[in-house]
Amino acid sequence: MMANRIRRSVCRGGASALALVSLAGCDLAPAYHAPRYVIPATWQGQAPFAVAQPMDDRIPANWWTGFADPRLDELETLAADHNGDLQAASERFLQARAIVSEARADLLPHFGLAFGGSNNKSSAERLFRYKGPITDSDEFYGGMASWEPDFWSSIRNRVRLQKDYAQEAAAQYASARLSLQAELASDYFTLRGLDAQAAIYTQSIGYYEESLRVTQTRLVDQAASQLDVARAQNQLYTTQARLLDIQAQREVMEHAIAVLVNVAPSAFHIPADAHLNATRFTLSAGVPSDLLQRRPDIAVAERQMAQANRAIGIARAAFYPHVSFQMNGGFDDNGFNLANLANSMWSYGATVTMPVFEGGLRRAQLQQSWSAYRETRDHYRMTVLTAFRDVEDGLSRTRRLDGENDRLHAAVGAASQTQDITMNLYKGGLATYLDVLIAQVSTLDARIQQVEVQTRYLQARVGLIRACGGGWDMARLPAPDKLLSVDPLQLSGLHTARPAGVVPAPHSHGPDADDDLTGPVLSPTLRP
Repeated sequence: MMANRIRRSVCRGGASALALVSLAGCDLAPAYHAPRYVIPATWQGQAPFAVAQPMDDRIPANWWTGFADPRLDELETLAADHNGDLQAASERFLQARAIVSEARADLLPHFGLAFGGSNNKSSAERLFRYKGPITDSDEFYGGMASWEPDFWSSIRNRVRLQKDYAQEAAAQYASARLSLQAELASDYFTLRGLDAQAAIYTQSIGYYEESLRVTQTRLVDQAASQLDVARAQNQLYTTQARLLDIQAQREVMEHAIAVLVNVAPSAFHIPADAHLNATRFTLSAGVPSDLLQRRPDIAVAERQMAQANRAIGIARAAFYPHVSFQMNGGFDDNGFNLANLANSMWSYGATVTMPVFEGGLRRAQLQQSWSAYRETRDHYRMTVLTAFRDVEDGLSRTRRLDGENDRLHAAVGAASQTQDITMNLYKGGLATYLDVLIAQVSTLDARIQQVEVQTRYLQARVGLIRACGGGWDMARLPAPDKLLSVDPLQLSGLHTARPAGVVPAPHSHGPDADDDLTGPVLSPTLRP
């Protein structure tokens, strides 16, 4: 009778389970679509970056090669391979992938083993002692299994949320890499601009030394006054002081570049090069709508919005019953003895939990998830607007600085001619040294200003490339089915994972070659 009742209960439970299984796959998360904005068809700014059809001249991934500077090419490669911050970003991506595998584990049944034993003794002198043995031993061997069917897609939404987070981490890595590339290029052009300024100051110092000698000679001949000599000395010493300041700035910038390529500043040196390569090359900024797919920070904001959308589904699922199945079995006291299976013990069952009243807890959580989703939408919109501003700023800067450089080039030519003519007139006694001094100051200022504008122009081009995404697009994000870092039964290679997308695999554990901060950096072919 009891056995029949148990069988009927098991049958009813199985039927209920099958009915619930039929509901599996019920996704309570809202349908997700990234916002579609009405945006301008073209950029307002005008620059060498222009809309091109077809897009054959899109920004390449190795965009810095367009500047035709082998030293910069080598430094960019070194930074990509050895920069610690970039390697840390790849580790964060691996951690996000591991969380995906961790969340996916809840979709699978869980199995476990348990075994143990004990030896117990009670006091023979205790009051009201049972007249039985005072020693007792026990041993047990058992196994257990549990599984939670995901009827309301709560677990699946957590897995999808973590996949979105892993893709966000991949976009964060791309953003960190682009920032590193742009910072290195900008610092490098700053360094070369300082080299050019140092060369100008050195050349001017030689010119001012010659002017001082001419003035001192004229003083001996009583053709000049001591005032002229003092003015010449002041000009010389002031220019020498400015050169020292430029040299200090260069050393500081060189130290900054050393850190970016994972080298101790004391072991790093870039030979000076006064040639400031302002090579112009044609690239396409595309159309504004393309920018939504080409900026890593926009991809980060979009993936955050997708995560918030999945969180709504998880909060909704909390209102529905949760079912779990458990099974336990083993042997107690007699140990594992197939001849005494009658002494085995086992149990199986199901648990259903249903929230009834929790003081509005789950309603508050659902409300919070909706608000968080709307917050990510607002953040996404501002990220898009900021990206548009960055591109327009870059287009405007490059255009204006290009025109400013052309005019300063003409100004330098005129100032240099004025300086030479004035000095010749002074030697002939037809001009005062004040006229010479004014011409020298004007020439030096014009030359330095032109170098500064050329440097800013190169930095503006780097900034514009960065604003356009640096050749990246969302197609480079790893596919959701490639994000798992481990297999359920994997036993080896757990310290790292195979690469996913364009994010390289982390370095192996143990001693790292990057720990040597004094290693060679510059290739012999590029050394002077």
